Amino acid sequence: MATNDIQDFFKESQQQVEKVIQEILNSTGNIAPTLNEAIHYSIFNGGKRFRPSLCYATALALNADTSKVDCVAAAIEIIHCYSLVHDDLPSMDDDSLRRGKPTCHIVYGESNAILAGDAMQAFAFQVLIELNPKITTEQKLSMIIELSKASGNEGMAAGQALDLEATNKDCDLEQLERIHRFKTGKIIQACIDLSAIALGQQNTEAHLSLQAYAQALGLAFQVKDDILDVEGNTETLGKNQGADAAMNKNTYPRLLGLENAKFMANELHEKALSAISAFGKEADTLRALSHYVIHREK
Repeated sequence: MATNDIQDFFKESQQQVEKVIQEILNSTGNIAPTLNEAIHYSIFNGGKRFRPSLCYATALALNADTSKVDCVAAAIEIIHCYSLVHDDLPSMDDDSLRRGKPTCHIVYGESNAILAGDAMQAFAFQVLIELNPKITTEQKLSMIIELSKASGNEGMAAGQALDLEATNKDCDLEQLERIHRFKTGKIIQACIDLSAIALGQQNTEAHLSLQAYAQALGLAFQVKDDILDVEGNTETLGKNQGADAAMNKNTYPRLLGLENAKFMANELHEKALSAISAFGKEADTLRALSHYVIHREK
């Protein structure tokens, strides 16, 4: 898939998932207007929607209609947005810029930012349950379990805790990989797992191959993030360049050196492609997403 084609796919995925999320938000009450404003601000602030794109690409690889994973794409993107709001808090990474705009707590205050994150996390599970009535109750329960694990103390939250614990301390490569397999990798793998469940293809041979792809892709995504923190610029990144170094965080360039980190990213990219080598053209979008991950500029 050409560069222009993957950009078109990102745009289509962005439009699809934002339409879904907007429609659901419009149907909810407005009991606390400031809270609702903070939620809208945090979700609709120009994100790439990489994770929804991965959900839709998974549907294509499994020869399914992308609309069948709308609930997954929307729920995971909302979880991702909530995690960014909480990551940016003064008690966490203390960032003032996200996606080129002031972070939620800068605009709405720390208390409203915490509540917005809490509300978005709960809202994600509501979306997962209510959006697609054709998905069986058993499938929905399986999706709830998997998303809970991926975002909670067996996934993203655990990874963030490990990351905070390792700040200002020496960390080896094995420890760093463990941090990011939880912090970044689990939600990226959830895009595959929940999509497979929604499509009735959980634990099939195809699903297992896609899981291996997602595991390599998730780590490659983080390695590239670390590289961009060194080589990128604030305007392009939409967040403060050099923030990891300023906080004395363990990163792949710090442990391996910049060139070796780039080599690792490419190795993980090749590993992701190898995992889906048995797929035909239906997986070309997944292949293009892996290329995008290691060549992106933000």
